Amino acid sequence: MKVVKSLILLVIILSLCTGVNAATVKIGLNYPKTGPYSLQGSAQLGAANMAVQEINSGGGILGKNIELVIRDSESKADVAKKNVEELIDKQGCIMIFGGSASSVAIAGGKAAKSRGKLYFGTLTYSNATTVEEGHKYMFRECYNAWMGAKVLSDYLRKNYSNKKYFYVVADYTWGWTTEESLRTFSLTLSRKRHKKVLTPFPGATDEDFKKALTKAENSRSDVLVLVLFGKDMSRALTLATEMGLKKKMAIVVPNLTLGMALSAGPKVMEGVVGALPWCWKVPYVYGYQKGIKFVEKFAKKYDLYPSTSAASAYTILYQYKEAVERAGTFETKAVIDALEGHKFISLKDEQTWRKFDHQCMQTVYAVKCKPEKEVSKDKFRQDYFEIMSRMPGEEAAITQERWTELRKKAGRPIELE
Repeated sequence: MKVVKSLILLVIILSLCTGVNAATVKIGLNYPKTGPYSLQGSAQLGAANMAVQEINSGGGILGKNIELVIRDSESKADVAKKNVEELIDKQGCIMIFGGSASSVAIAGGKAAKSRGKLYFGTLTYSNATTVEEGHKYMFRECYNAWMGAKVLSDYLRKNYSNKKYFYVVADYTWGWTTEESLRTFSLTLSRKRHKKVLTPFPGATDEDFKKALTKAENSRSDVLVLVLFGKDMSRALTLATEMGLKKKMAIVVPNLTLGMALSAGPKVMEGVVGALPWCWKVPYVYGYQKGIKFVEKFAKKYDLYPSTSAASAYTILYQYKEAVERAGTFETKAVIDALEGHKFISLKDEQTWRKFDHQCMQTVYAVKCKPEKEVSKDKFRQDYFEIMSRMPGEEAAITQERWTELRKKAGRPIELE
């Protein structure tokens, strides 16, 4: 009898340690509740909660309800790493997702890998996430800097060919790779002609932005590229508007989100050009019914439209659910096999989890922010983006040949491990 009781106790302990017990499965959301990307984090949490409710009401995953365990990354890599370690080691989460900074995703992904668990990036636009820092346990649902720059390139070359650019760049991996990607496709690789200023991340102040913008103004450039994100972008763009720079220079924000636009406001955002992998208007413009249903349910629930960040979190939870069900198990390696190369339709047209790098291939969009009067006509005052063009993921993404070249240059294996 003692032996039987001991075995039962052992089974219970093991099930808790793996994050799977008779009733629930724990999934960790490592998101920026505070810090410069908190608006993006709030959107992730809202959409994640919505997806969890839907999945649980439909029978869960393999009959187990999701228990969402949340932690604040603060958009800091060291905090994100500790969060992931705690979510897996102490909370028993079997998958982690979230983040709104590439440094966070990279650090969190490494912590998850060391424990044999999956990490899905929501907003992580640095090329490095799935190139130099990519590994078997990291999947990126959103697009990357290269794809965003590629879809913007036609507009920039058409309207600002041979013009002088000035770059204001967040000093971390996303900023560096976004700058490099945009320089490549806008043909502004000369750093002597097209100058830049780095701003701290995290922790940039108004004084940092004012100094950078003053240098941009004194450069007499034609195009100001703000490689900034979240509240940093909205604050810098507000200062640029107050300084009168919008009257002197065209402004490009390579990666836009609804949260950033809301933070800055319609007057500041007017005329700004950028790129994104999804916005709430996409399903309506192109007739994607699942996307329309998601937008309308989110808007009814939260009295605002879902952002790119929200759409990514929502998609990831459903993709994990479906991969587990295809695999017939929560075992990580089996789920990875079920994801690699898988094609799916979620909130837009077809997407694919590319096998060699785990980048989610998808259509990407170049957008221009509408005039303030047009934004104000919307019931939520959130109709910011006019879609100028779109590009298939296969055309926008880094090729396998270039990916292999970059991996070799960084001393990384040419197959994910």
